[in-house]
Amino acid sequence: MLTLKLITEETERVIAGLEKKHFAGAHQAIEEVIAVDKTRRQAQKELDQNLSDAKKLAAEIGMLMKQGKREEAEEVKAKVAALKETSKELENKKETAEQELTRLLCQIPNIPYDEVPEGTCADCNWVVKSNLKECVLGQDTVGNWDANPVVETAKLPHWELAKKYNLIDFDLGVKITGAGFPVYRGKGARLQRALIDFFLDEAQKSGYEEIMPPTVVNAASGYGTGQLPDKEGQMYHCEVDDLYLIPTAEVPVTNIYRDVILDEKDLPIKNCAYTQCFRREAGSYGKDVRGLNRLHEFSKIEIVRIDTPEHSAESHKEMLAHVEGLLQKLKLPYRILRLCGGDQSFTSAICYDFEVYSEAQKRWLEVSSVSNFDTYQANRLKCRVRRTATGKTELCHTLNGSALALPRIVASILENNQTPDGIRVPKVLVPYMGCEIINIEN
Repeated sequence: MLTLKLITEETERVIAGLEKKHFAGAHQAIEEVIAVDKTRRQAQKELDQNLSDAKKLAAEIGMLMKQGKREEAEEVKAKVAALKETSKELENKKETAEQELTRLLCQIPNIPYDEVPEGTCADCNWVVKSNLKECVLGQDTVGNWDANPVVETAKLPHWELAKKYNLIDFDLGVKITGAGFPVYRGKGARLQRALIDFFLDEAQKSGYEEIMPPTVVNAASGYGTGQLPDKEGQMYHCEVDDLYLIPTAEVPVTNIYRDVILDEKDLPIKNCAYTQCFRREAGSYGKDVRGLNRLHEFSKIEIVRIDTPEHSAESHKEMLAHVEGLLQKLKLPYRILRLCGGDQSFTSAICYDFEVYSEAQKRWLEVSSVSNFDTYQANRLKCRVRRTATGKTELCHTLNGSALALPRIVASILENNQTPDGIRVPKVLVPYMGCEIINIEN
């Protein structure tokens, strides 16, 4: 969440940032925070004074008793008792203000960086990089395609290809669990495993330490990364134990550093993790959810960084380059978008989306979001860095990104690599798959 220091010292910038994110009632929200903080600080000031006065008076009681001034001592005792009662009231007032302050701050999103474009929705996002207009499948060299690649062989959508080659059984998933829980089988399951291993191996080469975290977390972890209280309706909740199925490995991995002070020399910290992810996707319907386009359970490799404020922008660039390199090695048509203020997530300060092109569906499919959260998550997590030169501590910056989410990558591979002989396996996946083509025979 935003820090009180930022809100009180740079109020106009915060309000402008919230308006850029199209947060309704920005002025009112910030004014309310400042007012409640003023009440909290005033209660703390009066409480401190009361406690100081009570301490001084208490010291007088002993002296008066020694001097035999019992009546005066009793009067002072009465004053001390009255101050203690007032202090209880002030303590309650302060705690109530603190709780209200936390509630209000949790409802305010992060503010975007200056380079984030203005806009209200996905149509306002900026395409900052894309591939060349023609993508010749099977080439060993990686090209740079334009925003609308021509993929002549991509005729069938992935759900038809999955059925044709017996790779994914959507109906069986409905039988076992429900819509949005596909069953991968045979070469389809092998392709999933190949992608997972490939992505993890590439992350390791880039210096990321692999983590195998739990896939259920407590409410404190959800709060730390901003899923709670903002997105509880999108998470699967195990009510008996008050635990949540993770929507992304970002949640457990970033929470490793909750309530931790890190040494400056150890930053940036680079972690990666493969997990299953669970999202209710409430309200999703229509063509956008067909096949692998939008699932309730899916596999994903996440990369997470904890960094110093002055180096986090460089870390963000490195993460973007890592994700782009994966798509280049898979030889998929892709583009990179810088999200506008109105399309950013609640917690991000800047975010880039990676999309792969589906010729069969005639649309772009998001496969990764790479975000810098500035101090927003770190403030919730109480994740700090101790500076080597001064010994002082300050909030870290947190970053994360998908590298990559599997469902739409699988969809794009199937659709963009279909040939009359079967599905051509990307060259980098052949060692993991053990075959160069997926067809009915194998």
